[in-house]
Amino acid sequence: MSLWNTRALGLALAGLAGALAWSQLPPPQPLTLIKITDDLHVLEGSGGNVALLTTSEGTIIVDDKFAPNVPQIYEAAKKLSDRPIRYLFNTHHHGDHTGGNAGMMAKEPTEILAHANARDRMIKDAMPGVPRIGYRDGITVGLGGAEVRAMHFGRGHTDGDAVVFLPKHRVVHMGDLYSVAGPFIDYSSGGSALEWVKTLDQALALDFDRVIPGHGPVLKKADLREYRNKIAAMAKQMKDLRSKGLSKDDAVKAFDPKPLGWEPGRLLARALPGLYDEVGK
Repeated sequence: MSLWNTRALGLALAGLAGALAWSQLPPPQPLTLIKITDDLHVLEGSGGNVALLTTSEGTIIVDDKFAPNVPQIYEAAKKLSDRPIRYLFNTHHHGDHTGGNAGMMAKEPTEILAHANARDRMIKDAMPGVPRIGYRDGITVGLGGAEVRAMHFGRGHTDGDAVVFLPKHRVVHMGDLYSVAGPFIDYSSGGSALEWVKTLDQALALDFDRVIPGHGPVLKKADLREYRNKIAAMAKQMKDLRSKGLSKDDAVKAFDPKPLGWEPGRLLARALPGLYDEVGK
């Protein structure tokens, strides 16, 4: 992970999304535009993946990375279409997926939508660019013959995660319900490993072929199913360690993510104490 990514991600998770914090970061690295179909693209790079859907009546965006990424996102959107950016979906409240909200709204009168829990957390944390529209179970936007559905299936990464489904394209944007490098269970924001599995089961019931993860390359439905199984295995491993009588500290030290294909890291380490508590309930 680059210096910019490492520092920016730490700030986002710490809730330091203010202008002062972002001004202390170096300029963001160039983003990579990936074509899925003629009208659907993904911007990969620093921060969470951005989906851009262009229609005859305007553009719909899913997530908007960090505040310094706004010029790059806006430029990419305008190269794809000269139509206005009409709607922006946030998959959850973390600053590496919502940091561009205020900047995007300053560019155009874009309507931002997020699950009510994500919106509430942004208000509580005084984050910039709070969406005006919050929903509970789900919401559908139709524009220029395209349809985008945001659905909340339950807790996982946080308690405000949305699965954004494009039925015509047979694509889902999972936000951080799917992060290729491994999951971060944000227990401070209502996350849950055990509920995460159930949430992914509902997402997998949708009719789609390709998956845009919160972080990582565009993959297939089978990859999301494998990820679901890994999260279940993660919870089982911790439950087994606890059943052996290990203390929380010892269980966290003994936990081995390598059989799951995940490298030990700070985000996983932050979640393991909470996982120990959750599997013991």
